[in-house]
Amino acid sequence: MKLFERIVETFLWQSRWMVFFAAIASVISAFILIIIGTLEVLQVMGEMLSFLYGNASMDVIYRHTIKNVITAVDIYLIATILLIFGVGLYELFISKISFIEEEDRSAGILRIHSLDQLKEKLAKVIVMILIVTFFKYAVEMHYETVRDLTFLSGSIFLIAIAVFFMNFRRKH
Repeated sequence: MKLFERIVETFLWQSRWMVFFAAIASVISAFILIIIGTLEVLQVMGEMLSFLYGNASMDVIYRHTIKNVITAVDIYLIATILLIFGVGLYELFISKISFIEEEDRSAGILRIHSLDQLKEKLAKVIVMILIVTFFKYAVEMHYETVRDLTFLSGSIFLIAIAVFFMNFRRKH
């Protein structure tokens, strides 16, 4: 019975290596999204050159630039989530990454010692993505009535409260 128990425990312990594939796929996905976000920024630069050469109006450039830059920021934030998630999975299930512990530049964002810590870091970035997405839609929306502006200001107020409570928990 001890031999069977040992085999099962070894199998269960080694099954954590399945997470390795999720961690690597997550980091690769982050890299791909960084490239996509950068292509979005390059598109903005191309549109700006088009404007400088007189092939586009300022109004069109303004709307496209704001939309594309916000989209790029959104993509970069999602890439950040994937990077934090991938590194966090690796650190929690496979092995500690010695570079993270030794490096001062990471400012602790990639230092993950528990699943709760990983969830907290991911939640903060997800809230930022939601804020950026809200901003993107708020910029594109046409405000025609006082009611529209009231809803906008109420939404901004609720976002401010969410950010306050997110930071309040960390300080207290």
